[in-house]
Amino acid sequence: MRLTYWTGFWVFLIDQLSKYIVLYRIDLPTQPNGTYDVFPPFLVFRMAWNRGVNFGLFANFDMRWALVAVALAISAFVLWWIRKQPANRWAYVSAGLLVGGALGNVVDRVLHGAVADFINMSCCGITNPYAFNIADISIFLGAVGLVFFTDGDKSDKTA
Repeated sequence: MRLTYWTGFWVFLIDQLSKYIVLYRIDLPTQPNGTYDVFPPFLVFRMAWNRGVNFGLFANFDMRWALVAVALAISAFVLWWIRKQPANRWAYVSAGLLVGGALGNVVDRVLHGAVADFINMSCCGITNPYAFNIADISIFLGAVGLVFFTDGDKSDKTA
């Protein structure tokens, strides 16, 4: 479990540090069109405040505290589950990625009322209209990792 906690801690810290730099050092919200070219068109910081869930779904509803509660409940469940689950090193890392990312987005919702999304990547003539953050990447990788790296129920149900 130590690996899960350390992974979650570092993901949370890197996510919050990146958001601090983007919001208060680069001051992305005040940049022209809310954008800052890092390595265009492949990497552009584009400010987007996500008040909903993925891709801004339900953004027109005040879901702030419900989404905070859901993220905290999922984080608690993942920590409980990974402790009980037969797991390898990568499963513990995956749980830490998911929990650290979820808690990073919780802090945004509590402090700002929305999640600060700013990473925008496009390539090969295709313009990506969506923005995301380090926490979103970590949540995705953690969820996929838990699917692939946990053993599931190894009991023999055919007997």
